[in-house]
Amino acid sequence: MSRLSRAAAALLTATVAAGVITGCTPAADDRPSVYVTTNILGDVVSELAGDQLDVVTLMAPGADPHSFELSAQQAAGLRGAEVIVANGLGLEEGLAQHVEAAAADGVPVVEAGDHVEVLEYAEGAGPDPHFWTDPSQMILVVDALAPTLAELAGDGGDEVLDAAAAYREKLVALDEQMTSALSKIPAEHRALVTNHHVFGYLAQRYEVTLLGAAIPGGTTLAAPSPADLQELVDAIDTAGVRTIFAESSQPDRLVQVLAEEADREVDVVELITESLAQPGEPGDTYLDMMRVNTERITAGLSP
Repeated sequence: MSRLSRAAAALLTATVAAGVITGCTPAADDRPSVYVTTNILGDVVSELAGDQLDVVTLMAPGADPHSFELSAQQAAGLRGAEVIVANGLGLEEGLAQHVEAAAADGVPVVEAGDHVEVLEYAEGAGPDPHFWTDPSQMILVVDALAPTLAELAGDGGDEVLDAAAAYREKLVALDEQMTSALSKIPAEHRALVTNHHVFGYLAQRYEVTLLGAAIPGGTTLAAPSPADLQELVDAIDTAGVRTIFAESSQPDRLVQVLAEEADREVDVVELITESLAQPGEPGDTYLDMMRVNTERITAGLSP
């Protein structure tokens, strides 16, 4: 083989290897790009988009959406997207300015929170952004996203609409499963205590009582006062709660303190709430996350 042929072969090998490493294909390069802020919404958008769109999810599994910040590369990509899908309602505190900057540059932004039946936090701390804990709210988001994504997909629009219809059926089935499972918990035991307020939508949908949270308000960036903790401990003792729940995106130190302060045996169970689990683990998709949480809540609260 000539020196030129060897060089050409080496270049071809390197090019193929690079394609394998990055997971890129020429077809993917040609697809319109949709940037999604949270991995929960990223999973849903990916289900709808299929192979028709290039979906880029900014937050990795396990990320806390309240404190997550973009890299310079992610911020640049965001401003070059065809469409941005964000949660909204104040959830993405660390990247809101980047979404606003992209919108100012003319990038269309779809905020899921604009399409749900928004609840307010009980303590008047503003709108609750955790709508996904109620699958019926996610159905509204899917219904709102489907036409936009279908239009962006062009000739593949019908496939996007078909995928959205199929996914909607799965959300309806999930809602029915959660209704059946949670209704079997006696009403007097159907009470949740968590790290911070994230289950308002679930509580309203399935008639669950929210006793309180270790962190006041709707953000994990706040800190509880001794009075906050004592008030919650009193509520736990009064209601006779046997299980309290720690969220996967936050350390469970505060919940462990609550268990100790209650001065009796209280189990601490982890829930997957604001971020999906790592790929291959329970809760690595939105549907599975909700099923896993339902199973854990049901097991933890049932007498």
